Amino acid sequence: MRLHLPAAAACAALALAWGTAVPAVADSGPSVAFHISDPRITESSGLVASRLHKGVYWTHNDSGDGPYVYAVDSATGRTVARVTMRGIHARDVEAISMGPDGDLYVGDIGDNLNGAWPQVYLYRFPEPRDLVNQTVDVTRYTVRYADGPRNAEALMIQPNTGRVYIASKNEDGGHLYEGPAHLSASGVNVFHRIADVPWVTDGAFSPDGSRLVLRGYFWASAFRWSGDRPHKIGDVDLPMQPQGESVAFTPDGRALMYGSEGKDSAVWKEPLSGADLPADVAPSPSATPSAGTGGSAGKDADTTGKATTGTKATGFAILAAIGGAGYGLSRLLRSRRRRD
Repeated sequence: MRLHLPAAAACAALALAWGTAVPAVADSGPSVAFHISDPRITESSGLVASRLHKGVYWTHNDSGDGPYVYAVDSATGRTVARVTMRGIHARDVEAISMGPDGDLYVGDIGDNLNGAWPQVYLYRFPEPRDLVNQTVDVTRYTVRYADGPRNAEALMIQPNTGRVYIASKNEDGGHLYEGPAHLSASGVNVFHRIADVPWVTDGAFSPDGSRLVLRGYFWASAFRWSGDRPHKIGDVDLPMQPQGESVAFTPDGRALMYGSEGKDSAVWKEPLSGADLPADVAPSPSATPSAGTGGSAGKDADTTGKATTGTKATGFAILAAIGGAGYGLSRLLRSRRRRD
């Protein structure tokens, strides 16, 4: 993802406008689960839990790396395998998701020119059974949007239906798009807008398919999924991160994992509670009660790295917005230097 200055300014304005709406933190709030220690992974932009390998999460870099997907052990933060997608020229890889059949879907769906590319691509391959460096064959799907080119960073596979969804983040805001019931590898797959959502950097379905979580830089929201449509429950807790790019459910559905770009980036774990829990997950006896319909505790928290409400939230949002704008400026300058 390339955070251009207008987008950074929009994020800052959004953070200020939503200062009192930044979700609060429960007493069992976010904590760092692990750091991605591989020096090759400096722009982790997507995250999904492995289905075959306990404690492993799949991630990938943003544009500029290559056709690679990395398996990271959450116990150590070390890469245990790098998968190369054969014959793929990765353009702007932004997301990764797991299908109900155990296949990994990689979303080459970003658009650094904010909607200049008429089509984007999805790459699909079975999750490797052996965690070794390897090259795999992939199925490539061509994607177009019914209402014209989009910039997007969120790819979600519905666990019950296998249907593919993409959330965009153009200058006119975010939209949720639904793919055809069955993707075609030989033709063009047209995605249609089904809902308006905030400016999204990633999203994930719960393992049982009953919840959808979408995140941006300064917010995250949970939705109840029914009738093939999202129904908002409320905001969920989110740690402050240098450039929050990814979200994934843990395999048991009880927590969210939040990732960020950057060297040795931290992946945070946020336990869920109340209505935010997937339908097939029984509330934990030790879970902290939530206020309202979401998982927020409804109170300020001083813990470093946690989002807060009220005046503190506004202060954190300002700092995060300034940091995000500065980070975006440095990346923009680096990008221009590369082109020059």
